[in-house]
Amino acid sequence: MSTPTLPVTGEPAADQLLIDDPLALLLGMLLDQQFPMERAFVAPYRLQERRGRKLDAADLATADPEEIAAVFRQPPALHRYWGAMAKRTQALCQILVDEYGGDADALWRDAPTGAELLKRLRALPGFGAEKSKIFMALLAKRFDVRPEGWEKAASPFDDDEPRSVADIDTPENFKRVRAWKQAKRAAGKTKQE
Repeated sequence: MSTPTLPVTGEPAADQLLIDDPLALLLGMLLDQQFPMERAFVAPYRLQERRGRKLDAADLATADPEEIAAVFRQPPALHRYWGAMAKRTQALCQILVDEYGGDADALWRDAPTGAELLKRLRALPGFGAEKSKIFMALLAKRFDVRPEGWEKAASPFDDDEPRSVADIDTPENFKRVRAWKQAKRAAGKTKQE
């Protein structure tokens, strides 16, 4: 597989962090809710910048909740709902510590099937059915993480329709995904339709 690309933030260093750091990728997906996609996915980079150190699940899980909330609240806020998302970030990191030794990519690295990976993702705070399927499709399409049956588990996000962040590998495809979502919204349809 060629080197993955995910030009979603508009900032090359932030995009590279998503490629290089599985925790950044997971946190970007967590924050991609009721917030512009590019701002959600740049947030892990900003979190790292503001705290002055590399992202680390154990460090984030055990940090003072008030400190994390302050980092999220600092303008520009890392999310529209910065308080709730700061708490969710810490809760997600705690699960990574408790169940995966703090190693974000252990969540998917040894998942034997798409069904198991979907189950693991659904167990994360903030990861509902759709978000879990989108993240699975993102792992498959951008990072070649394809456990047996991933297509069925991620459906309909496994297809070639430009419906989510999983389909962004060029700036042009970012625009296609944004246009596709706007058209669906205008028609009163969901990303799954």
